[in-house]
Amino acid sequence: MSARTRVAMVEVPLYPNTLPLVSGYLQAYATRDAAIARSHDFVIHSRPVGHPAEKLVAELVALDADVYAMSCYLWNMRRFQTVLDELLKARPEARFILGGPQVMDHIADYVAPGQENVTVANGEGETTFAAYLEQLARPEPDLRQVPGVSFWQDGTLVTTDKPDRLRDLDEIPSPFAAGIFDGADYTFAVVETNRGCPFRCTYCYWGAATNDKIHRWGLDRVKRDLTWISEHGVESVFLADANWGALPRDVELTRHLVACRERTGYPLMVNMQAAKNRPDRVTEITEILVDGGMLTSQPVSLQTVSPQALRMVDRANIKESTYVELQRKLHDKQISSYTELIWPLPGETLDSFRAGIGRLCRSEAGTVVVYPQLLLRNTPMERQREQLGIDTVRVADDASEADLVVGTKWVDREEYEEGVWFYYAVITLYNARALYHTAGYLDASGACDHTAFLTAAVRWFQEHTENPLCRFFAHSIAEMDQYDLNNVGKALHLAMHHHRAELDTLLMDFLRNSPWWRDPVVRALAEIDLLARPYIYREPVALPPVPLHETSAEQLDRYRVEVRMPLSVLPHLRVSDLPVPETGETALLRLDHRGRRKMPYPRHRSIEHNAAYCQAMMNRLHDIMPTWTAPTPVEARDAR
Repeated sequence: MSARTRVAMVEVPLYPNTLPLVSGYLQAYATRDAAIARSHDFVIHSRPVGHPAEKLVAELVALDADVYAMSCYLWNMRRFQTVLDELLKARPEARFILGGPQVMDHIADYVAPGQENVTVANGEGETTFAAYLEQLARPEPDLRQVPGVSFWQDGTLVTTDKPDRLRDLDEIPSPFAAGIFDGADYTFAVVETNRGCPFRCTYCYWGAATNDKIHRWGLDRVKRDLTWISEHGVESVFLADANWGALPRDVELTRHLVACRERTGYPLMVNMQAAKNRPDRVTEITEILVDGGMLTSQPVSLQTVSPQALRMVDRANIKESTYVELQRKLHDKQISSYTELIWPLPGETLDSFRAGIGRLCRSEAGTVVVYPQLLLRNTPMERQREQLGIDTVRVADDASEADLVVGTKWVDREEYEEGVWFYYAVITLYNARALYHTAGYLDASGACDHTAFLTAAVRWFQEHTENPLCRFFAHSIAEMDQYDLNNVGKALHLAMHHHRAELDTLLMDFLRNSPWWRDPVVRALAEIDLLARPYIYREPVALPPVPLHETSAEQLDRYRVEVRMPLSVLPHLRVSDLPVPETGETALLRLDHRGRRKMPYPRHRSIEHNAAYCQAMMNRLHDIMPTWTAPTPVEARDAR
C-alpha cells in the first residue's frame, strides 16, 4: 500500500441526498486510533439505488482507493454484486470489505474462493472495521486477528470469532461533532439514539440486535447530534431505534426535536418505528410531533392479530382492547394513524388474515397497511425455512435482492394471491373510503360483516377485469408488483383520481347485484359514499357519473357539495361531530373537500412520484378527508 491509505466508504441508500450515517460511525470510531488517523484518508461516496451501476463503477475506480468498504442491504445487494465484480477487475490490487445484514455470515453466497482480497464483516461494524484497517497497515497483515470477519485463504474459508457488542455507545465518537458530514447537503437522515431490541420476532433482524438489551448513547450527545441535523437543514429524519417510545427519555428527545424545528425550521418531517407496548407514551410523542408540525400520523405495528401467528413468530402484541382504546384516543385528538400488518406470516391462514382485518375495520383503524413478507437474511425464520414451509420468489429488480414469501405451511400460492387481492379491496373500499359508510352499516346491523363484504368485493373485482382498476390489481399480482410499496400509491392514484368515475360505476354495479341492495339505507349510504370519499389531490369536485335516487347533490363551488339525504341514515354515518338537524324527514349537509396539506395534481410528474405522494397521504387520512357542516338556517331555507 502507499504511504497514506485511501479508504472509500461506499453507500447505496434508497433515497438521494441521504446522510451516510454508517460511514460516519465507521470513520469516527476507526480514527480514534491516532495511527489510523495519521495514515489514512477517508472519502464517503454515496449514490442512491437508482444510480446506474456503470456510472457507480466508473466513479469508484476514479477514486483510486486502496480499500473499498461497502454497506450491503437487501435493497442494494444486486447492485453491489455487479459493482464488486467490475471493481475486482479494474482494481485487483485493492482490498474490499463488505458489511451489513445482507452479507454477514453469508460470504459463500457473494465471494468466490479465489477472491482473497474480499472480506465480509459478520456483525456490528465499528470494532471490526477499525481492527481490519489496523491489520492492513502492518507489513504482513493477518486477518485472522480481526474479530468478526470471514475471508478465503488458500481455498479455505476462515471465520473469526465475533467481538462483544458495544455496550457504551459513546465509545463511538460523534461523526457530526467530528465534522465528517460538513460541507454536504442532506435531505434525509437516519438517526440512532440506541441500539438493540428486547424482542425476538422471528421475521426480524433489526440491526443484528434482536432479543438484546438496549444500549444507548448519552442524552446530551444525542441532543447535540439532533441539533446539528436541524441547523444543517435536513428536511426529513427517520428515528431508526427499534422501538421509539420504549424509553421515557424518548419524550424529552421528541420535545428537543420540536424545539429545534421551532428555532431553525428543520426538520420538516419525522418518521419512527413506534414501540408496540407503550401506546400511551407513543401517543404522547405523536401528539407532540403533530402539534409541532413534524408528524401527521401514528404508526401502530401489530403485524398480525392472529394468536397462532403471534406465537409462531414469537411476538407479543398490545391487547386488542388496548388497541381499540388507542384508536378511540387518536380519533378524539383528530390524529391519523395506520395499522401495519405483514402477509403471510407463519401461522397466519387466509381466513385468519381476512378476519383480523375485518376486526380492525370494525374498530375504525385509520388505515390498514399490509407489507409483503420478505425472507430476511440471518433471521430465525430463514433458519426455520423448511420447518415453516416457506416458499419465496426473487423479485425482478436489478438493484435489490428481495425474496418475497408467497407460501407457507399454512398458505399455498393460490391463497397467498387471494390475500393480496383482499388487501387491494381494503385499499380501495376501506383506506380510500370508497364504501366506508356502507360497509360500516352492514357490519353494525349484522347483515354482513367487514370480512364477508370485502371478500364479496374481491370476487366482483376478479370477475370484472375489463375495469381498468381491476385490471391493474390482476396485473400487479401476476407480476409480483406488490413488493414495491409505490404500488399501493399507484392503486390509490387510480382509485381516487385517474379512474375515479370508473370505480364509482364498478361499486354501484357491485351493490346493485348484492342482496343488501333491497335495504334503502344501503342505497342511500352508497350514494353518500360516492359523494364523501376523499380526493387525494386538491382538485375540483366532480359529481358521480351514476344517477342518485336516495339522495340529491348540488355542487356549490370547486370544493363544496350540498347533499340532501334521508334523516334516517344520519345515525349510520361514521363521522364524529356530525351536525344533526332536529326535525324533518331529510337532512341538508355540506361536504367540503379542500382538506389539509393536499397538493394539486402534478400532471407533469411521473407516476412513481405521484404514487409516493399518494402512499404518504393514505397514512395521514385526516388531511384529505372532507369536513361536514350544516348550512345556516337562511341557507337551508333558500335551498328548500
